[in-house]
Amino acid sequence: MLGVVLGVFLSRRGLSATSIGLVLAAGLAGSATGTLFVTFRGDSLGRRRTLFVLAILTTFGAAALIWDLPLLLLVLVAFFSMLNGMGTDRSAAYALEQAMLPGLVTHENRTWTLAWYSLVLDISGALGALAAGWPFWAQRYFAMQLQPAYRVLFIGFAGMNLIAALIYLFLSDEVEVAKLSLSQRHGAAQSARDPEPVGITPETKSTVRRLSSLFAIDAFGGGFLIDALVAYWFFKRFGIAENKLAVLFFVVHVLNALSHLGAAWLAKRIGLVRTMVFTHLPSSIFLIAVPLVPSPLWAVILFLLRESLVEMDVPTRQSYVAAVVAPQERTYASGVTNLTRNVSWAAASSVAGVFMQRIAFSAPLLLGGGLKIFYDVLLWRAFRHVKPPEEKHG
Repeated sequence: MLGVVLGVFLSRRGLSATSIGLVLAAGLAGSATGTLFVTFRGDSLGRRRTLFVLAILTTFGAAALIWDLPLLLLVLVAFFSMLNGMGTDRSAAYALEQAMLPGLVTHENRTWTLAWYSLVLDISGALGALAAGWPFWAQRYFAMQLQPAYRVLFIGFAGMNLIAALIYLFLSDEVEVAKLSLSQRHGAAQSARDPEPVGITPETKSTVRRLSSLFAIDAFGGGFLIDALVAYWFFKRFGIAENKLAVLFFVVHVLNALSHLGAAWLAKRIGLVRTMVFTHLPSSIFLIAVPLVPSPLWAVILFLLRESLVEMDVPTRQSYVAAVVAPQERTYASGVTNLTRNVSWAAASSVAGVFMQRIAFSAPLLLGGGLKIFYDVLLWRAFRHVKPPEEKHG
């Protein structure tokens, strides 16, 4: 929901593209800080407790939007509430959930489990994108002014995060690292008790550093392309209003969701790394073509083609990171790789508005697509021979 309306809402409040970029970057920087905390303290403090606190903090992000705060205060609240304008969940909680899920299933089921997890996130994101049309519909059908209509929307945002916080409290003890079974280290599904976490091996640190360096390039490109900025681009370039943007991004998230299952199916046949690269590369080519066409129809078609492929590397990437480290190292690996991505997203989104305002309005789309192509080439060169356990025995 925020991915669709946040940039447009801040624009209607009179903020420039540069200021919008700063608010979005502050939210991503806050998310990066939260991910750093989760990486090194999430397991020891308890995963359920950590997830609960993160959801409560996110709830306060509504305060930055319900009240007409000055820019500096808006940026501060966006940071501490980890306000997410990406249109997808890339939060500190997301990093911790990625570490939890692989420990509950076998190697063979890991990618499918993460694919279903991603599908649920994107279907929910699709409904949120559709809900983003509420201000327009409220104004048209209920004679409500835009400002009160947006306020209702952001109150709903706060309420949904409170519900999430309560649900986290009801998770099973099995999600805690001390409850993971010893047999799950070998991909079996028994219920013996796992030993307490041990130190991270040098091999894992090296692998995580290499992956993080590559993910930083991908995420820096993605920071130019967060939903709030892309929605703002369609709003300014073609005059597409919030109600139509809501439908567009609803379709986007449905395509993203379906692509996760396609990614799991494809990975079983050609492998995780091939799936990541061979789907991601053409999606970036479609993206670069979006600002080059003069017609809004063709821009939308190319954008949807891009979105039907771009998320196929998400469950495969999550599965790959979990596969190349030991079970007790997964929170570290997930945390560091997600932290790197969040920092890169924040850095790129903070200058994306400046690029739009000072260089070229479509510069973020071109730069983002180009950086992602560069990432795909480097990933293929570096990791095409590093196989997860299920592929070694295939």
